Amino acid sequence: MATNMQINNDWNNIISILFWLVFMLYFFTDLPQKTQFLRYEKGVAARLTVVEGLVKESISKVKTYLSKLGVSNADAIIGNSLENYFAIEPVSIEPTDIIKRLDHIITANEDKFKKDLQNSMPNIGRHMLNNIAVSLAVASALYTVFKILRHYYLLGKKYENWVLLMQLYLLLPQLLKELMPYVRAVDTFIKGVPIGDSAGPMVAYKLAGLAPRIDIEEDTVYSIVEIDGRKVYVVKAKGPGATVGRPGKAVAKIAEMLENRVARIITVDAALKLEGEPTGLVAEGSGAAIGDVGPEKIEIERTAVKCGAPLDAVIIKMSNDEAITPMTKEIADGVEKAYQKVLEIIRNRTKPGDNVIVVGIGNSVGVY
Repeated sequence: MATNMQINNDWNNIISILFWLVFMLYFFTDLPQKTQFLRYEKGVAARLTVVEGLVKESISKVKTYLSKLGVSNADAIIGNSLENYFAIEPVSIEPTDIIKRLDHIITANEDKFKKDLQNSMPNIGRHMLNNIAVSLAVASALYTVFKILRHYYLLGKKYENWVLLMQLYLLLPQLLKELMPYVRAVDTFIKGVPIGDSAGPMVAYKLAGLAPRIDIEEDTVYSIVEIDGRKVYVVKAKGPGATVGRPGKAVAKIAEMLENRVARIITVDAALKLEGEPTGLVAEGSGAAIGDVGPEKIEIERTAVKCGAPLDAVIIKMSNDEAITPMTKEIADGVEKAYQKVLEIIRNRTKPGDNVIVVGIGNSVGVY
């Protein structure tokens, strides 16, 4: 009996010593932080490897496509696209003409990129060139995201900042899910298939029908159709290549051509839905429905004010994934509803003899 009590006392002493040892290590050393650091560092490293794989996959797809087209310097073209094209925002502390300065920087950067591509591939047509340009832009965006994530990972590792690594560790799963559709989007642009963001141009196509496409701005066209006595000017990016065109400048030019006698301006675009909302839901509001950084949107708004024309917005809702991947049936159904909504606005809010401008905003890949 005494022996058993002695054994119990020994075990109690051992447990007590271990408890205090763990207590001391946990509260009076940085061992817990070191453990967390190693855990998050390994987790972030593993997920960064997946992101790097997505980048390499997208680059490989573009390279294969360029090789099929007979482009001999595909590596040089891709390398230049990934590293050499960026735009620095204009000074915003002095807001005078900031939109014009921003527009100038964006336009000059895009023009330089496309001209360099054209010089590298002189035998490639404009529509195919636009598809290649957008595919390279997607690969470049993925590469940029990877570089930023790698930067913060190496920064956290360098300074043993486990809090920074923890933030990356928690953020990366969501980022990975958002980045994966971009790899699939490369295939879509290469094949020239309409995507979710083509919803606006698709509505414009349904309105314009077989009417001639008239060039008005770079990669931007308009058609003139008559709907119940109203003359409707339908603006969209020039398809079937992958481009969003310059719809704001086109609207301004048409209004000037009409001496600002415009009764109504209607913009149609894809819009990001909230979680829980159905894909293809069509909503109507006021304002310019265009996901532009500023220059094109403000052109439409200024034109509407100059003409004294109400500015209607018709949107087709979808997720970010659906916007950059092949158009689904739900979105196609939404396009039909948006088309009917535009016809309803024209018939009920304008009168015969009025001039109406309808703008199909979005990427015109696969849409003539």
